Amino acid sequence: MTLLQHVARLALGAAMAAAGTAHLTVSREEFRAQVPDWFPIGADVVVVASGIVEIGLGVAFVALPQHRRLIGCLLAAFFLAIFPGNIAQYVEGTDAFGLDTDRARFLRLFFQPVLVLWALWGGGLLRRRTRSDAQSN
Repeated sequence: MTLLQHVARLALGAAMAAAGTAHLTVSREEFRAQVPDWFPIGADVVVVASGIVEIGLGVAFVALPQHRRLIGCLLAAFFLAIFPGNIAQYVEGTDAFGLDTDRARFLRLFFQPVLVLWALWGGGLLRRRTRSDAQSN
């Protein structure tokens, strides 16, 4: 793993822990607004549960580097699991976190794959192919 991957892991872990804390405190209402009406679980339960998961994954990504691959996979899976909510926010035109136009909500959709790749790369699951890798094939 490169130094940049370690920094990416720490930054994503810290960002996840902060976002999870915001779920449970200062931004709880905004996160509730993002839970689609059709989702079969109450918005507050979803926000609290996802906040706890985000804190847990974020802290683990920082504090347990020996498990970075597993945690990177779990983070990527988490980002994929919440993506339908982002799509619903765009389709339903839900305003939250400054995403108050269809254009802003649409552009946000393209950030989710970046988060998936960030989690995988920071977890050491993606790496550049080197000349020696190519020669060994």
